[in-house]
Amino acid sequence: MESTRTTEVTGGGADATGEAADLGEEEGRTDRPGTDGTVQLDRRAGRDGDRPAPALELMPVRVRGRPARGGRGFPSAAAGGRVRGVDGLRALAVALVMVYHLAPGVLPGGALGVDIFFTISGFVITRLLLVEFARTGDVAMGRFYLRRWLRLVPALLTVCAVCALLALTTDLPSLDQAWTAVVLSATFLINIVRAAQPGVYSSDTSLLSHTWSLGVEEQFYLLWPPLLLLLLRRVGARAVLIATAVLCLLPVLWRLTLWSETAAHRIYNGTDTRADQLLIGALLALVVARLHREDRLLAVLARWSGRLAWPALGVLALIVWQVPLTGASAWTASWYTAGFLVAAVLSAVLVASLELRPRARLTRALSLTPLVWIGQNLSYGLYLWHYPLSRLSADVVAEPWQGTATVVASVAAALASHYLVERPFNRLGRSRAARGAAAGAVPGRAASRTPDSCR
Repeated sequence: MESTRTTEVTGGGADATGEAADLGEEEGRTDRPGTDGTVQLDRRAGRDGDRPAPALELMPVRVRGRPARGGRGFPSAAAGGRVRGVDGLRALAVALVMVYHLAPGVLPGGALGVDIFFTISGFVITRLLLVEFARTGDVAMGRFYLRRWLRLVPALLTVCAVCALLALTTDLPSLDQAWTAVVLSATFLINIVRAAQPGVYSSDTSLLSHTWSLGVEEQFYLLWPPLLLLLLRRVGARAVLIATAVLCLLPVLWRLTLWSETAAHRIYNGTDTRADQLLIGALLALVVARLHREDRLLAVLARWSGRLAWPALGVLALIVWQVPLTGASAWTASWYTAGFLVAAVLSAVLVASLELRPRARLTRALSLTPLVWIGQNLSYGLYLWHYPLSRLSADVVAEPWQGTATVVASVAAALASHYLVERPFNRLGRSRAARGAAAGAVPGRAASRTPDSCR
């Protein structure tokens, strides 16, 4: 019979960007709030009797009365699981973007939802890498990129295929030059093309122009995981933290160097100029994974993130409500240089609070089942489909009903995408990862099992 062991930690995990697999479910664990605000994890021993599960073996122990850092310098990494509140935050972020695109006068700063997405994505992708590294001492980059491809690309290619088919079979005005948008979107290059346009954006990319953010994320995914793995292999955990903190500052300095009104599109769409928003999330993941569950600094981080979460949410809400972020009137030096970093820090405060304060009111509010389900399963599909559908509805639906028609069609398309495209490919990715991990497993080492969810 399996025995049950309980370990108390204050860290969890989540994924960025609507996600598919739950690390907690895969590892046979459940999260429940402890009486002191921490998270209690129920872990079951392996089938070989009393020997604890490999993840538990990597949890820190005490040596001579002091906490020992396991997990290869990141003792909390192996305990990472999904954070429901972050899924709820993702659902709110996609709602902001949709409202901004459908009725920009209602929420002039709704584009801030993309900034929140970036920070969540940096946090989640780094957490996934740390979980695998803490358990195995390495990261199987081939399997990692296969999971990312299966998670993101099939759904995007489906949108592109539908747009291409409609361009072939109809003469709707919104489909003019659709082929250019389709090719650039499918290759994650729209952000680069838009960054090179100093004036009004050309109509070449308009049908799928919202996929510029996917280009930023995918280009970041190509660069950051190998760099992080190199750092993890070559230097200590503290040096990895310092290097990441320094990297967070470089895009700010680069924006200060580039800034002029004619460079607004370059700054807004460039991966190099938006990387700090993803790196702030990555830095948070590294800090949480680095701190031992009994570390005083982790308690301080949890306490202050809880205190600052509501003010951070209030500032973000004020920006969304009152501050235009795109368009010539919004091209201000303050926002296009330091503002992106401020938005990322505020978003990271929210993520830290959701991660470390499971009993807090904000965490419980964002952990409501409908929000979590939408954030986990529909947010990516809603983001992909709402913008081209809004342009198509402008061609075929009467003015008062365009917004309603777009929302209904977007929800239907996102549901179809989830059940018919994303979930089958995610299952394929997990099965391939499981076979690869089993083939490469060695005695005494845990096979890497990470959740497939990063958008």
